[in-house]
Amino acid sequence: MAAEQQNEVKMPQMEENKENSIDESLGLEILQIIKDSQQQHGLRHGDYQRYRGYCSRRLRRLRKTLSFKMGNRHKFTGKKVTVELLSDNRHLLLVLMEAERAWSYAMQLKQEANTEPRKRFHLLARLRKAAKHGEQLEKLCESPRVDAKTKLEAQAYTAYLNGMVQFELQEWKSAMESFNKCKTIYEKLASAFTEEQAVLYHQRVEEISPNIRYCAYNIGDQNAINDLMQMRLSAGGGGGMMAEKLEALITQTRAKQAAVMSEVEWRGRTVPVKIDKARIFLLGLADNEAAIIQADNEETKERLYESLLAECRDTIQAVREELRTDVKQRERAAEGADSGKVSNLQYLHSYLTYIKLWTVVRRNESMAHALQAKLKEPQTDENKRGPRPQDLIRLYDIILQSLAELSSLQGLEEDHTFQKEVALKTLVYKAYRCFYIAQSYVLVKKWSEALVLYERVLKYTREVQSKAKSFNNSLKDLPDVQELIAEVSAEKYSLQAAAILGGRARLQPFSLHKDPVPLSDRLDNFRLDPTLLSKQPNLVQFPPDFQPIPCKPLFFDLALNHVAFPPLDDKVEQKGKGGITGYFRGFFGFGS
Repeated sequence: MAAEQQNEVKMPQMEENKENSIDESLGLEILQIIKDSQQQHGLRHGDYQRYRGYCSRRLRRLRKTLSFKMGNRHKFTGKKVTVELLSDNRHLLLVLMEAERAWSYAMQLKQEANTEPRKRFHLLARLRKAAKHGEQLEKLCESPRVDAKTKLEAQAYTAYLNGMVQFELQEWKSAMESFNKCKTIYEKLASAFTEEQAVLYHQRVEEISPNIRYCAYNIGDQNAINDLMQMRLSAGGGGGMMAEKLEALITQTRAKQAAVMSEVEWRGRTVPVKIDKARIFLLGLADNEAAIIQADNEETKERLYESLLAECRDTIQAVREELRTDVKQRERAAEGADSGKVSNLQYLHSYLTYIKLWTVVRRNESMAHALQAKLKEPQTDENKRGPRPQDLIRLYDIILQSLAELSSLQGLEEDHTFQKEVALKTLVYKAYRCFYIAQSYVLVKKWSEALVLYERVLKYTREVQSKAKSFNNSLKDLPDVQELIAEVSAEKYSLQAAAILGGRARLQPFSLHKDPVPLSDRLDNFRLDPTLLSKQPNLVQFPPDFQPIPCKPLFFDLALNHVAFPPLDDKVEQKGKGGITGYFRGFFGFGS
């Protein structure tokens, strides 16, 4: 009976809530829901399979909550959300999750299609499925129950999915129109809300812009390639579907320009370039270096350095294979070695190796600058491991190793100017490496070792300054040694102060030892006494030693020895003579 009464109470409340939901307008933050779900369930790390599983589980929960079941466990019965059934915004969310599940599956297949090309057909089918669900969501949002903002977001979402399908089918004009429609809607929505609410729409517009420029380039806009390369630099190389296509497009553009490139000049020698891969790499070298210079942050710069090194390694491998296969070339190289001149192909290999090694030097120097800035910042979190001088020592070790390989390149052994330049650069980086070794000794309070290393740094810098007079342009790309000299001078004073305050090590040229002489007795001599900072400093001797002082005089009466006293015999009583009788009298008490 009690359960029946509870059911009777609940039924009118549910009907009342249902009527209220019908009367009120329905709304759904489509873009906000999509972005939050993607960031929390795998897409932050590019895990589309995880996000697809999340969409499937959420669909199951929504269908169970809305009693929108697709048959039973024995039989499937298809069921669609219609305008008549639209009574809750969760019905719109149901269709949105179906579209997201199909889209995430397509992106998963996109990753797998790199190794299994047949999956591309399945990818297109799932993208079309996602676009179909997007169109269904747009039709549902045309209902007068749905608010205007949700209608616009649904139109933009559908346009984006249609653009993705046409982009994969390489229907550039249709894809560009769809992406432009999506971009326009999001820009209008961003202008209608506050700056905090518009951030999400602006991010979406930035994601779509590379796709639009790529479509424009394929339609025939040759100026779009410059915009795409700038977007690649600012956005970290593009994302998702655009990343591979953008890299392929840049490679194709360089390949067309490389057809007219036939030779390269380096250090006064012109070398013909017949290998296509080497032509493409050398043609794009200036663009890559300019992109590195224009990079906004260290992460982008590091990624561009790695990309350049990867291209350089592939090019060197292609030249090395050409050297191996050409037997006659190797014979001519052997003959040239006797005459002191290497072949053109070997010289090209040395040039590419030089580019690779010098890029490694610049990359490690860039990383060292970033670590130096972090090393100077105050440590806020004590539990978190911060940068240490040892990290910088490792980077400078790699730089010195690369410079050692530069000096042994074939064809440059007799180039004395090149060898002197490499030796000068080696001295600069040796000075910096020695400086951070000294810093590591300072951390463990080895003052004498650190001071010796600081002197070694100054020695290296003096050598650099003396040799750099004949090389005006050699120090242009190197760190400033003058700043290092100023920093070493300041560190030396800090080191001496730290040694005095620490009092636990030995610092030359001062002697640091426990002196038994108290401070009050050696004020004219400077000594580092560790006991002065302890709880029992040796300041004065206590208790003090006895010292001779003038005493109060003592007076002696010496005249007494020379005074003659008068006789006193008449006053002294004479003893009587009684004999033995007198003895017995005295014994028995008689005669007293």
